[in-house]
Amino acid sequence: MLVAIHQPQYLPWLGYFDKMLKADVFCYLDSVQYKKNEWQNRNRIKTAAGWQWLTVPVTYRYPQRIGEVGIDNRSDWARKHLQAMCTNYRRAPFFEKYFPAIEALLSRRWESIAALNLSLIECLREILGIADKSAVQASRIKASDDPTDRLIDICQSLGADSYLAGAGADGYMDLEKFRQRGIRVATQDFQHPVYPQLYNGFQEQLSIVDLIFNCGPDSAGIIRRRKSEGGRGRRKGLK
Repeated sequence: MLVAIHQPQYLPWLGYFDKMLKADVFCYLDSVQYKKNEWQNRNRIKTAAGWQWLTVPVTYRYPQRIGEVGIDNRSDWARKHLQAMCTNYRRAPFFEKYFPAIEALLSRRWESIAALNLSLIECLREILGIADKSAVQASRIKASDDPTDRLIDICQSLGADSYLAGAGADGYMDLEKFRQRGIRVATQDFQHPVYPQLYNGFQEQLSIVDLIFNCGPDSAGIIRRRKSEGGRGRRKGLK
């Protein structure tokens, strides 16, 4: 059985769901330290002028874990995110079909970034037609604090014999430990597909909402499709 493990991200990019599609079980790594300026509280959408950040303000205090980080609701961030989606995607073919589900979630008051992200990801799984894929939270599994041992403990707790690592895995994991404990390590090789977008030129490495608003029910199949030319398919902070 193949397990993939990744921090819960805000409106993740396509490579996140590629991991989910490839794995038998996906584990949300909500039990590790939150990292500033990565993807737990922000992502990007496409606009007529290029890409734009959507950032959720948080009340992070070092060394809080992802599951402990709160949302700073003093600003009306959710309304701004919804307005940005409306402004930039209202002419997309599937915007009216899928936006209401995202709008319903973002219109609620959220206190936890992990809770928000997990709810949005579950919604996106439904839209992609992959809600039947098994998913668990790392915070519900007893595991080591050592980065590599934690991953191995999660894999073994879930009965996995294989782990799907992100690009550059040898830079943050002790691969020998996996071998010693009988876990095979496979490396994700995601090549970003090209698909129809609004505005001129193709922009990759955006939030999944760009894909679903533009391509609708074909989105999961497009994620599975390998790009024939170009495309690095990798993001900083993707593990």
